[in-house]
Amino acid sequence: MRFGVNYTPRVGWFHSWLDFDVDALRSDFEQIASLELDHVRIFPLWHLIQPNRGMLRAAGIEAVGTAVDVAAEFGLDVNVDALQGHLSSFDFLPSWLTTWHGRNLFTDPVALAGEEAYVRALGEVLTGRPNVMGLTLGNETNQFAARPHPSPHEITAAEAEAWLVRLLGAAREERPGGLVTHAAYDATWYDERQPFVPAHAAEHGDETIVHSWVFNGAAQRHGGLGTGSVRHAEYLSQLAAAWHRDPARRVWLQEVGVPTTVVEPRDAVEFLERTVRHATDVANLSGVTWWCSHDVARDLLDFPPVEYDLGLVDEHGRVKPTGRAFAALARELRAAPSPAPSPVALVLDDAVPYRHACAPGGGFFEAWMRVAERDGRGPQVVLGSRRHDEQLLAGRGVERLLEVEVGAPAATTVASGGAATTLRP
Repeated sequence: MRFGVNYTPRVGWFHSWLDFDVDALRSDFEQIASLELDHVRIFPLWHLIQPNRGMLRAAGIEAVGTAVDVAAEFGLDVNVDALQGHLSSFDFLPSWLTTWHGRNLFTDPVALAGEEAYVRALGEVLTGRPNVMGLTLGNETNQFAARPHPSPHEITAAEAEAWLVRLLGAAREERPGGLVTHAAYDATWYDERQPFVPAHAAEHGDETIVHSWVFNGAAQRHGGLGTGSVRHAEYLSQLAAAWHRDPARRVWLQEVGVPTTVVEPRDAVEFLERTVRHATDVANLSGVTWWCSHDVARDLLDFPPVEYDLGLVDEHGRVKPTGRAFAALARELRAAPSPAPSPVALVLDDAVPYRHACAPGGGFFEAWMRVAERDGRGPQVVLGSRRHDEQLLAGRGVERLLEVEVGAPAATTVASGGAATTLRP
């Protein structure tokens, strides 16, 4: 089990790529390593590295390589995200994709050629650096593909898959080392409008990536320390694994944090501890990468309020109680035995539109939470279309299936064999 952080530079946030400061980077990485974490995920801003489709700034590419090397000084592995893209409510698309040069970033042949060139350039600079954990195509690039983005680059599910195949293929051909992955925010699992679908997450890339945030309705419905909040990351990891055709495929909890807009600040440590313990009880979870390393400085303006208090370290460089708690959990859990899979699984009917039922407040989500609360351990999830695949079920260690009836708004019924238990909201 790996434990790391999404690296948010203490000075200048991600705008620090404009004024790349190796000493500041070294100071931040030394502090992260002091928390006994083993990796960082870094985010070079795309529009700064490739300001023109034909211009990949050598200094920008070199800075990425330097950041990887500095991390190695402190025993940290590095995952590099490429198409940034979108971070903390801000979009950072290069100008050759917007306004007068507006192109669909997923389908336009000119845009695709530029993106592929950038991914290959990053892959090339990462090749041969032994502490490269991997390359992710970008941070939650699926948010560009549909509403609620105000100016979506609309595509079909087939076009989304074609984009993944092309860019993941380009990344692999450069052989940067480590994992080649892609990341999506939770609309992939919860929103019927989203063209990046669960099968894309589970069948493309070397691991299935999940980002868990409870400001999506989970905390509003269940409370900051309610079951639906502190078990959300566990639930999302189990839900993602339902689409795995290979029982050994791993899930990476690449983003999870404590948003103090919906979790009381006094409860932040407890939320972190309960969230991490529940998530690491999921079989085949490869690691937890906390969002984020450092708070956004208050003199940086126009961020949503939640963004200013997500760090394990405050803007002045002081480790917060959440930082100490995450460090203690990393020490304790890193060498713990891998958990056995839960023998119980809920069946998700994937023959009908299902994503709304999987979202917080949906019938399937609420049924899963009630079973987890009742049994003490979160169940696995099995797709209805695969419920008779005995080899797959055996490979996942599933011994008992629970049927979920989510049609009635007043109650959710969970049935096993001939018995049924009605779980009332």
